[in-house]
Amino acid sequence: MRTVFCLANHFRRRGQSPGSQMPLLSLENACLAFGDAALLDHAGFVMEPGERIALIGRNGAGKSSLLRVLAGEGGLDDGTVWRAPALRVAYVPQEPDFGRDRDVFDTVCDGLGDAARLLSGYHDATVAVAARPSSQALSRLDELQHELEAAGGWSLDHRVEQVIGRLGLEAQARVDTLSGGGIKRVALARALVGEPDLLLLDEPTNHLDIDAIAWLEGLIRDFRGGVIVVTHDRALLDAVATRVLELDRGRLASFPGSFAEYQRRKAEMLEAEATAEAQFDKFLAQEEVWIRKGVEARRTRNMGRVRRLEDLRRRRAARRERLGQVGLAVGGGGESGRMVAELEGVGKRFGERTVIRDFSTRILRGDRVGIVGPNGAGKTTLLKLILGELEPDAGTVRRGTRQQVAYFDQFRAQLDPEATLTEVISPGSDYVEIGGARKHVIGYLGEFLFAPSRARSPVKSLSGGERNRLLLARLFARPANVLVLDEPTNDLDIETLELLESLLQDYDGTLFLVSHDRAFLDNVVTQVIVAEGEGRWRECVGGYSDWVRQRSVVEAPAPARSPQPTVAVARPAKTRVARLGFRDKRELEEMPGRITQLEAEQEQLQAQLADAALYRERPGEVVALRQRLQAIDEELERLLLRWEELEALARA
Repeated sequence: MRTVFCLANHFRRRGQSPGSQMPLLSLENACLAFGDAALLDHAGFVMEPGERIALIGRNGAGKSSLLRVLAGEGGLDDGTVWRAPALRVAYVPQEPDFGRDRDVFDTVCDGLGDAARLLSGYHDATVAVAARPSSQALSRLDELQHELEAAGGWSLDHRVEQVIGRLGLEAQARVDTLSGGGIKRVALARALVGEPDLLLLDEPTNHLDIDAIAWLEGLIRDFRGGVIVVTHDRALLDAVATRVLELDRGRLASFPGSFAEYQRRKAEMLEAEATAEAQFDKFLAQEEVWIRKGVEARRTRNMGRVRRLEDLRRRRAARRERLGQVGLAVGGGGESGRMVAELEGVGKRFGERTVIRDFSTRILRGDRVGIVGPNGAGKTTLLKLILGELEPDAGTVRRGTRQQVAYFDQFRAQLDPEATLTEVISPGSDYVEIGGARKHVIGYLGEFLFAPSRARSPVKSLSGGERNRLLLARLFARPANVLVLDEPTNDLDIETLELLESLLQDYDGTLFLVSHDRAFLDNVVTQVIVAEGEGRWRECVGGYSDWVRQRSVVEAPAPARSPQPTVAVARPAKTRVARLGFRDKRELEEMPGRITQLEAEQEQLQAQLADAALYRERPGEVVALRQRLQAIDEELERLLLRWEELEALARA
């Protein structure tokens, strides 16, 4: 954990960053529109060095467009963007903007700009020489060595290797073989390798599990430069933000402090705004009554009052109304049996891999169950066992009666991109029935912020957030006493998330929720089932934070072939005897010497790899030296974790 939280130290540049005595950047009088919608309406802000800004706003408000402008990848219709001289900016968009047909090393190298070609070529030549030495391969390697020396590229090569190792990636792995979380780490490595002064992150938690999100928190919090992050993960925002910047109706409002402080101040502002607008509308109505008298207006010749009324009308027309709130409701269907599912000693394997090992639980009507675990742990498999869609290899599963199941992920897979919104919600009918009330489908779509003019639009015209709102509308249009929500929070804005939370808290059926959103889990579920590694699952009363608090002394994870960027546990929590045995004492006494020995060898290897003569005279040794350095890094990480564990036992 210590190694992970200190990760950002490896990305810090020596000396002062450009702009250390001045703002990093500023936006002034910025205007940007798409069609009739003004995303930026004379907006502006100033960013100081060291700030970590959370950029929030509704879906479609223009957050991603603003990030592209700040990154220099998009332009404004009017206004200016100023950046500090020599400011180095790294931008990580929602979806990777690089090809996936190359290996990790070459892809990460691109973050170095002009030096990328040389390093990438040198890396490939080194691998070729190690695999099959030949005069042609050696000649090519020698040529690239001279070019790198002339460009001062040896330190850059080491930096790329270091970043790749620290983010738990394999340099020679092809990007297209990685998971979504792996590709996200490649994108982050590509941004960090250039040692930026400003890091722009657009939904960086997408495709990351809870462990990786916690790791990302540490990286952002310890990053010395400035950070602007767009995310709906409220736990991450509370952990890292020093200021919240809200994009609302084209304007940017600044709220110093944490996200929780923003929520408090925003509620006060909305109340004051509603009062002021009500007073404005009342005064305008009074003036409209006066002008309609006509004769009195002409007789008094109060032209100043007439001009003021005209100005009020212009201001009223120009005032952009705050968007409405999503109106969520769900029909609970008929009441299910008291017992929803009972699992006794259940096990499930796929080939040699055990996904679920000897797991038992009993789920009753009204339970709201969160299922938590890293990507690939088997969360979907566990759900299918509970719902009767999959048979166990061992143990028994009993299911209750009178169950009406609505499955969010199934709707996502079945969504026809050519179908219209009304066809998705109510095929063959203009009405839906919600909680016993009959509603017109266009009015129902309006409750999910879809204007009547868009009701006949095809699904393929929707943004990611709009598509998720449509999926929720479809889900809630069907009566159900068992709801299964698989990652429902993706692409939803914070306000919609909070409304969905409120709905689920009042839902009287049974809920199964798979999510990596810790705040959402804490606010919704009554119990969690957590993957603790090697097919073991544990049930815990409360939300995700309750599970974290209930853990005992945690065993250190076994060393992996490639270090994973996690800070949360991936091993079962076991209570240990609170005293040191003879062997533990001896291990603790010998540990400082072992660490010192490894660190000395680590320094020696780093010096060898930094020596240009190695690559000219003994290129065949390069790969072996790097592998040994990687092994030492892994061993040091394991020893540090074990040391912390032994010291905790010694203090107990």
